[in-house]
Amino acid sequence: GYYADRWKKLLIPNSSPTKAYFDTTDQDPFCMYNYLLDITTWNKSIRRGFIKVKLIDYAGNAVESEINSEASTFQQYKRVKILTGFYRDLDKISKMSLTFSTKTLIGPKHKLRVLQMRLKSLNTPER
Repeated sequence: GYYADRWKKLLIPNSSPTKAYFDTTDQDPFCMYNYLLDITTWNKSIRRGFIKVKLIDYAGNAVESEINSEASTFQQYKRVKILTGFYRDLDKISKMSLTFSTKTLIGPKHKLRVLQMRLKSLNTPER
């Protein structure tokens, strides 16, 4: 990590621009644990909505992701990558569940049929 008052000198070299993203929480240790959810669906019609991820470790501890601010579009046999963030990290994940929501109060409820999914830690990519 970098101290907030010195990040520009450390991250932005004179020759090329650099993007910097700072995700923090309001609880100690103030960091977010980011994962990349790579999901392939097989619904025949297009679905648009939000995915919430819940992780459970072998001891029964659970964490839920924060919902993305933008809805994702899911098409048949198309891969979608979604950045998810958690307030805590779990070392050994035993279960993962997904909740799909369109966030609409009226209209029919839609299901999202998942063909394949992969969750990759961006903080510790070797996991």
